[in-house]
Amino acid sequence: MASSSLTPPEVPMELHAINRGKLVKSLLQHLTESTHPLHGFVLLQGGEEQTRHDTDHAELFRQESYFAYLFGVREPGFYGAIDIATGKSILFAPRLPAEYAVWLGEIKPLSYFKERYMVSKVCYTDEIAGVLHDEYKEQGKPLLFLLHGLNTDSNNFSKPAEFEGIEKFKTDLNTLHPILAECRVFKSDLELALIQYANDISSEAHVEVMRKTTVGMKEYQLESMFLHHTYMYGGCRHCSYTCICATGGNSAVLHYGHAAAPNDRTFEDGDMALLDMGAEYHFYGSDITCSFPVNGKFTSDQRLIYNAVLQAHNTVISAMKPGVNWIDMHKLAEKIILDSLKKGCIVVGDVDDMMVKRLGAVFMPHGLGHFLGIDTHDTGGYLEGLERPKEPGLKSLRTVRDLQEGMVITVEPGCYFIDALLAPAMENSETSKFFNHEIIGRFKSFGGVRIESDVHVTSNGCKNMTNVPRETWEIEAVMAGSPWPLDKSSIHSENGREGK
Repeated sequence: MASSSLTPPEVPMELHAINRGKLVKSLLQHLTESTHPLHGFVLLQGGEEQTRHDTDHAELFRQESYFAYLFGVREPGFYGAIDIATGKSILFAPRLPAEYAVWLGEIKPLSYFKERYMVSKVCYTDEIAGVLHDEYKEQGKPLLFLLHGLNTDSNNFSKPAEFEGIEKFKTDLNTLHPILAECRVFKSDLELALIQYANDISSEAHVEVMRKTTVGMKEYQLESMFLHHTYMYGGCRHCSYTCICATGGNSAVLHYGHAAAPNDRTFEDGDMALLDMGAEYHFYGSDITCSFPVNGKFTSDQRLIYNAVLQAHNTVISAMKPGVNWIDMHKLAEKIILDSLKKGCIVVGDVDDMMVKRLGAVFMPHGLGHFLGIDTHDTGGYLEGLERPKEPGLKSLRTVRDLQEGMVITVEPGCYFIDALLAPAMENSETSKFFNHEIIGRFKSFGGVRIESDVHVTSNGCKNMTNVPRETWEIEAVMAGSPWPLDKSSIHSENGREGK
């Protein structure tokens, strides 16, 4: 029976107090450099519990991300305010009906929320207008900084807070969003500890799934094992995103696992598996992808594609440090993969010419990685003034920024054989010459390989927060029953055997 050496950590609410302090400092710095008054309230509305369609079935609630970042509140229906002049924070809790206690448990007093969430004051949501006016009475008509801005990954706008009596306030819809989004890019030590824990339990679960995978299983059984391990042993009720458990040709479907393709294939001997799964703990997530042969042994073709991606993954991580540009890292990964495919006779010709013609995007159409934190695709990918590239592959980058200390970003190169991309590229007069048409047919149903780790950018380099088997011999050893991490003597002998 599986077990874990990990213990779910206590979450210090100081984490969110630090986040609020960081926001106030950034906001005041911005306002000093503009014509805005140096007073007012940041006001955010938390998430509301949702029911399914026209039923009374309540979906499992997960807090709105910006609200979670600043206040750490796990319950629905809250508002939160921060006085930017004093840093004082106020939570507004919903006034619950008496029958709540019958069906949903004890109605907590306001003092409970004040102590639990380390805020200055707690009132009810029907008191927002009066409380904020009272707090602001010496400065005239109160100014509210509301959250409204574009998420460059979803193309959705965040929802500004609404409450009865808001018309009595001056509101600013433009200042808060870019400043708060940028605050979330740089992680505090307490945030990094939660992301590391999410990585630790998810890494452990990936190894457990890898070890228990056998030919003839269903993809959803792998998903189930991962979810069970992270919840049973890690206390992770939420996943960072819908699990991708793709085998065979499904591993060429980049966002497989959705409702129309629900991890339901029976996989066969000779298939590769691509498992992209990450647990979330106290809002902070992980995002890890492992690829491996379901029968526990790599074929020569599987080894070729896997090692191409692994070399790209490792080389990028070795090159990462503050000042490095993410577009350059993406192109580095592409070039390494194309070099490997050329050595394997899948493509022919000059790799630099392939790069000019954007051939790398045929095999890796997605971006190299994305910021990670409270959201899987975390905020801040595109600062004001930064434009998304338009070329194939590069247009899918979720950021084009230079790396800076304190960022957490995924490194997830991949190599896929996607008919919808290969067929037109092999017919195009500009790119057809690069393909070995005879050899590439062998990979028609191969699917794809992706290797993804979560990486913290440090002052002079980076730290890989993910700990799973990556070398082909490590994967084969773990799938054959060896413990993870492998012992030193095993590593030495296997390295010698494979000439690494």
